[in-house]
Amino acid sequence: MAATAVRYLRAVGASPTPAPQPAPAPGAHAEPRAPGAPGAPGALPRPDLRAVREDERAPVDPARFRRVLGDFASGVTVVTAPAADGEAGPAGFACQSFASLSLEPPLVSFMVGRTSTTWPRIARAGVFCVNVLSAGQGELCRAFAVSGADKFAGVAHSPAPGTGSPLLAGVSAWIDCEIHAVHTGGDHLIVVGRVRALDAVDDGTGPLVFHRGTLGTFTPAPAPAPTPSPPTRP
Repeated sequence: MAATAVRYLRAVGASPTPAPQPAPAPGAHAEPRAPGAPGAPGALPRPDLRAVREDERAPVDPARFRRVLGDFASGVTVVTAPAADGEAGPAGFACQSFASLSLEPPLVSFMVGRTSTTWPRIARAGVFCVNVLSAGQGELCRAFAVSGADKFAGVAHSPAPGTGSPLLAGVSAWIDCEIHAVHTGGDHLIVVGRVRALDAVDDGTGPLVFHRGTLGTFTPAPAPAPTPSPPTRP
């Protein structure tokens, strides 16, 4: 829901309103509870967080972090959303940090940078569609990876059945979702979507793959040779 999506815009650090406690029965004696004790009203204390000071080295070199994590191959998606109220058109961006999350209930997730200019538009829409790109859609990926351009210019798409988000033509699969929750994750946001509809195209076209900063395709490994049966004894 849109209300869930824009929680990240609210001020962090405010404690939730404590739930009202039932009044003690007449004549009953209520023992005082220590703050943070089980059943005590109010929120639990926040854990202590420690930032790296300017005179300290970061625990991991950012360039090395990117290089090592880039060794993990992934698929490539384009996350799209319909135009929210006051928006001129739909929103979308290329995303390779997408994953399935839960089967019951059906949930998926993607990560987006906190400085993204597209994410607030998706948040206002409250829904999105994950378009899983096929092997021949490298140029489409690059078009949605830029900022500031009309990413949908010349791109064929139709409304996804559950949310109306743009469903791009030629994708190998799509997952239509409403925003379920948004969590902070360092310099990124972790967006959880509840699946409303989904489908895949089984036409033999492989997926688009991202590995070490380069787009490519997937080649299945050859099937192992069958193990010969041991000879039978007479």
